[in-house]
Amino acid sequence: MDAEISPSSEEIFTSDSHAKDSLKKMRTLCLAQKLTDVTLVVSNIEITAHRLVLASASDYFHAMFTGELMEASMSRVHLEGTHPIAVKALVDFCYSGEISLSEDNVETILSTANILQIAEVVKACCTFLACRLHPSNCIGFSIFSESQGCMDLHQIAHTYVMDHFMEVILNQEYLSLSVDDVKKLLSSDMLNVPSEEKAFESLMLWVNYDLANRKDDLPSLLEMIRLPLLSPQYLTDHIENNPLLKENNHSRNLIMEAMKYHLLPERRSLLHSPRTRPRKSTVGSLFMIGGMDGGKGSWRIEKYDLRSNTWSNYGVMTSRRLQFGAAVIDDKLYVVGGRDGLKTLNIVECYDFKTKTWTAMPSMSTHRHGLGVGVLGGPMYAVGGHDGWTYLSAVERWDSTTRLWSYVAPLNTQRSTAGVAVLNDRLYAVGGRDGSACLRSVECFDPHRNKWTYCAPMSIRRGGAGVGVINNYLFALGGHDAPILNPGVSRFECVERYDPRTDTWTLVAPMRRGRDAIGVGILGDRLIAVGGYDGQSYLKIVEAYDPQNNEWEEIKELEDGRAGMCVVVVKGF
Repeated sequence: MDAEISPSSEEIFTSDSHAKDSLKKMRTLCLAQKLTDVTLVVSNIEITAHRLVLASASDYFHAMFTGELMEASMSRVHLEGTHPIAVKALVDFCYSGEISLSEDNVETILSTANILQIAEVVKACCTFLACRLHPSNCIGFSIFSESQGCMDLHQIAHTYVMDHFMEVILNQEYLSLSVDDVKKLLSSDMLNVPSEEKAFESLMLWVNYDLANRKDDLPSLLEMIRLPLLSPQYLTDHIENNPLLKENNHSRNLIMEAMKYHLLPERRSLLHSPRTRPRKSTVGSLFMIGGMDGGKGSWRIEKYDLRSNTWSNYGVMTSRRLQFGAAVIDDKLYVVGGRDGLKTLNIVECYDFKTKTWTAMPSMSTHRHGLGVGVLGGPMYAVGGHDGWTYLSAVERWDSTTRLWSYVAPLNTQRSTAGVAVLNDRLYAVGGRDGSACLRSVECFDPHRNKWTYCAPMSIRRGGAGVGVINNYLFALGGHDAPILNPGVSRFECVERYDPRTDTWTLVAPMRRGRDAIGVGILGDRLIAVGGYDGQSYLKIVEAYDPQNNEWEEIKELEDGRAGMCVVVVKGF
């Protein structure tokens, strides 16, 4: 007797080509006008199709054929406001999943696909246009995509306009813009111009293209230019005596505002307005050099760009160096002193941003680490520090013309890790350590008298504080008051502001994180605090201080924690 055969388990067969083959057959039927159940009428052109296919690919047709609209039962449907060739191409897409895009048809296809709500085609058209942005067409793409509600493409095109503005203004699209569109461009902080002078020149380029009809718009457009940030020479030569501007009271008031900004620098905080805030492209780039990163120390140089809010690797120093000073003179970076491991250095090196090369410079007379460096009236000063054996009061001055170092009057107090800054033609040494304790005291150097004078002390002792100058005030950031034998105490988040006119310190908004060994730089009207050490770890945090609103905000953090770095700002990048 044969053995009983048990039934096999259930199997499901799946055809990979079923959907594609079925649509292909439906398209053949459509072309032969068989089993079709709707005719689309576009500008007297008739396009036959199957409702089911159209409804499956288009949200517009799905709503039309499955809802309670009268078109649901009509055999002929009129489509208004569409282009017949585009509709035909999109109906073919519903069957084939393919559509041909070109520079000649893409805008028509996009606008029609938007109406018919075929999202895949809309996205494909936007990608096609985004890949073909050019200074000659980006304004048109931006305006068109906004009108179509394609906001992703609009943002991409608008960003392209901002980024390539100096090329865009050379094309017809810019010269043909409406006054409102020009205002939107020129009012933006993100406008990529090398200087505010170029922003003004782009305005005049647009006005002069049709002077008879546009000269009356000039006063309102002039508000979009940050006149106070133009150089005094440019204001005098190109603005003050411009006949188109002299004739209008509003324009004259704007020019007077700019003149006061330059003539009364001590009142600039009172003259604050949207026109005194620099555009992000004109403030330069912030460079972070070296510092301690949790290992043996870093020799990397990183660059921060305010427009993109990004950090990027820029280069390296010739060797690892800690507790050094740095400054920029004539667009060249000088790295001064410091220590390499246990050895305290007196060497000086210069980096040329144009040639991207390092050059050895004459060394200081004194070996120093923990020094402060500042540029005052041309010469560079190396202030205090530690020579490996003792805390220093000695100060040396570098003359870039003679390429020589010479001693000037010493500090009244030996200081290492003091904050050094320049304010109103004076050099300041803030806090630091004298060998026994951290210091509250502050000294000011007058180069004409070759003399250091004590200023009002800070409210607390600060070693390793960061310092920066903005709006004619000096700021002291963070620091610590750690005894030498107890370096693990907490770091300060508090910030003080010094007013040289009243010789007083005032507490302002604290940073969000207590730290010392902070790198400090000024980008436009913001004070930037980079990294630091909180007593336990090297920090990635970067904060920006707005002196007008007395507020800190976090910006793009560092890739790796860093402390004790030098920070400089260089324009022209």
